[in-house]
Amino acid sequence: MNGVLNETTNKIHKREAGRSDFQTSCGATSHVAHENLRLMPVERAISDTDANRCGRCFADGDGY
Repeated sequence: MNGVLNETTNKIHKREAGRSDFQTSCGATSHVAHENLRLMPVERAISDTDANRCGRCFADGDGY
């Protein structure tokens, strides 16, 4: 599953299916500049960048 990584907070969010750009299930990235966001597989974001999962997007996440 692809997610949206907020590189400023190092938090991975679920990408909103069927939506364009960097829209997420929780909406937390709507105000973030696109140059600070990256589309990537969720597991890769966690393993490669040590990102945290968003608590609003994932049951096992923390914060948002």
